Amino acid sequence: MMTKHRRNGARLVAVAAAGVLLAGCGSSGARTGADPDPKPSGSVRKAGESAEPPKSPEPEETKEPGALPSAYEFTPDPARVPRTAAEARRLTRNAALGQNDWTAGMVRGTPYETAGTWTVLADSCVWSRSALPDGVLDSFTRRLDVPAQDGKGRVRGSVTVTVHRTVEDADREIKDTVQESFRCPAQELGGGQRLSGLMSLQFDQKDVRNADASLFEAGKFTGPGSGGTQDYVWSKSRIGPVTTAVSVKGAKGYQNSDLLRIAAEGGAKVLYRVELELK
Repeated sequence: MMTKHRRNGARLVAVAAAGVLLAGCGSSGARTGADPDPKPSGSVRKAGESAEPPKSPEPEETKEPGALPSAYEFTPDPARVPRTAAEARRLTRNAALGQNDWTAGMVRGTPYETAGTWTVLADSCVWSRSALPDGVLDSFTRRLDVPAQDGKGRVRGSVTVTVHRTVEDADREIKDTVQESFRCPAQELGGGQRLSGLMSLQFDQKDVRNADASLFEAGKFTGPGSGGTQDYVWSKSRIGPVTTAVSVKGAKGYQNSDLLRIAAEGGAKVLYRVELELK
């Protein structure tokens, strides 16, 4: 019989492999960085220059439209970083994906929007909502679903944008989230919804191309209307003091790869919109 240690190791590998898709995914509109300064042609010499044949030029990195940079280099404009709750609310509403912004055919979930509250995971591993903590200026969630059709069930998605007062506060949210899945591998969401078998992984920064930090979580989901146990994927990222989170709960007729594609598309788009707000 496979030991618990070996099972967990195999699941961590699966989580890491699936998460690569989310960590390295960017949108076609993502910034690729400025091209390097042009170099003078080696066939042109000024008076007094050596007549020695020029050295072969170093190969340059190909820059194709929509290609991701080799490293994340975006720096928020300090004048655009929210300092008040009103400024934060403007950013979260502008950055959060709407009905026509994520993937084709998505419709509003229920409830569609949740604003100005904070989710807390109790020691009992049950989620609840409370007032925003002092370090958070605003947090805003929209729920968007892929409706049931063609014999498939309803996929439930959500996107959350949160503005912290400081980068340190935002980074702490990322680190605390990783620990929550280890503390509570099974979690109650309310309304009969339950997550189980959760595993989280924070990526090494060198593997993240569209944010300052990113993590990925995967597990199983059950609840009213789920049609049984389904796959669940979730990602969270940070750009400066802003965090984004995208979750996708599976349904009958969908493979885990389908959920990863939906989550990757939503994650890339919301991060790009955060950049637009901060540049």
